[in-house]
Amino acid sequence: MSSSRDPLAEELQCSVCLDVFTDPVSTPCGHNFCKSCLNQCWNNSQECICPLCKETVIKTPDLKINTALRQVVQLFQKKFGMSKSEVFCDICDDRKIKALKSCLVCQASYCETHLEPHQRVTNFKKHKLMDPVKNINHYLCQKHERPLELFCRDDQTYLCVFCTDGDHKTHNTVPLEEESKKKKTQLMKTQKHVQQMIQDRIKKIQDIKHSAELRKSSTEQEKAASVELFSDLIRSIERCQTELLEMMEEKQKAAVKQDEELTQELQQEITELKMRNSELDHLLHIEDHLHLLQIDPSLCSPPHTRNWSEISMNTDVSVETLRRALTQLQENLDEKLSETVLRRMEQYAVDVTLDPDTAHPYVILSDDGKQVRTEDIKQKPPNNSERFDYSFCVLGKEGFSSGRFYFEVQVKRKTGWILGVARESINRKGLIAVSPQDGFWTVGLWNGNEYRAHAGPSVSLSLRVKMQKVGVFVDYEEGLVSFYDVNSRSHIYSFTDQSFNEKLYSFFSPFPNGEGKNSAPLIILPVNYLC
Repeated sequence: MSSSRDPLAEELQCSVCLDVFTDPVSTPCGHNFCKSCLNQCWNNSQECICPLCKETVIKTPDLKINTALRQVVQLFQKKFGMSKSEVFCDICDDRKIKALKSCLVCQASYCETHLEPHQRVTNFKKHKLMDPVKNINHYLCQKHERPLELFCRDDQTYLCVFCTDGDHKTHNTVPLEEESKKKKTQLMKTQKHVQQMIQDRIKKIQDIKHSAELRKSSTEQEKAASVELFSDLIRSIERCQTELLEMMEEKQKAAVKQDEELTQELQQEITELKMRNSELDHLLHIEDHLHLLQIDPSLCSPPHTRNWSEISMNTDVSVETLRRALTQLQENLDEKLSETVLRRMEQYAVDVTLDPDTAHPYVILSDDGKQVRTEDIKQKPPNNSERFDYSFCVLGKEGFSSGRFYFEVQVKRKTGWILGVARESINRKGLIAVSPQDGFWTVGLWNGNEYRAHAGPSVSLSLRVKMQKVGVFVDYEEGLVSFYDVNSRSHIYSFTDQSFNEKLYSFFSPFPNGEGKNSAPLIILPVNYLC
């Protein structure tokens, strides 16, 4: 029954015929059955026993149709399109009574009263009974006028017993009940599949709702972080503006003071030069040659004064100050942005553990799965399809196929390493190329001081200080992989506009041991995020 999964359908189902009630009646013990089903059970038994609870009814009750329950059944059938067209008894003459069963042998339909011989007379008990139908000819062989009791699997048609002596003699024929059972089995499988599809879609709706809730929460957090970020930027700009104005004011005061000092010094020299000029003018009017020859020789040379040609007057003293201030402001803003962005990334911290089934034989993992290093002694792990067999690499256990995640790794005291993420289907055998085209998004250190982003081709990275701790952030939906220097709170490199369509795993390569020069481990650290 198509509505059998409905709780109401189960309540309206007869436990004998397993269909919705037809003329429902109730037993003294309180259970309900089709009237014909209950009569048939009791006619074939020495005692009147409830078919459900097996309680014996001492005195055969006069079964009355439960009209209220019948109305509920009719409403239910109407709601689900299950109401059957009425079939009347072919024997009743004066008052038509609804048929209870149709007989394929008699080719007639009977009410409960006229069906009685089929339940009592031995020969009639052998007849083929079915639920009442109007067009009983549809259930009879048109050639032999016998009940259709067989199914030809070769011709996919219905047969009577006489048909097997003719064209279908060598065909694969089975009873209708057997073929019907097979069909029901197929329908049950299909129903199970459909029900699973329903559950999958319900689960998908729940996932969408959960994702929407997470997105809403994330959006609220990002909005708050953005407000905080721009508030910090505004405060930084206002502070820099104040500092710039103060610097310009101080510079102006210093310039004014310098101008006053220079002017005073020039006035002093002018006074001295005027005195020298007067003295020289007096000497030039003396006619006594002997007296002229006895004057101080220094008077014959210009006096030693400051070289004023070397003194330049800066009429725009604030330009250089403004340039330096703007440069400092830019550095402050960059630092503030990196700090805020990194703090936001840290909200998506995940617990990453190394997967020993992927580790190269020379790669050694700690017992807690948080550290990886290399040794010169080759291990002998099982050679499975997940394991790297040439490159000194290992993956994290946890795969991510949506959302955002962030983790941090200590790279202190190492001369070489590679970190990042890789897709699940990467090549793990033989020499591998770490590039986005091959499923890797990584940065690394080479030869002790060469930092590179492996973008295919590699991009050289200029860093002010040697990195001690690297932060890795991924936004799956945005196609973003970013790297940060955690100690300096600065951005290193980002892969943008990438397309992810399978799980991503954290990727680690500690590089060869290098005779102990690169023996320090890569360590996955807990993220110390403070809200």
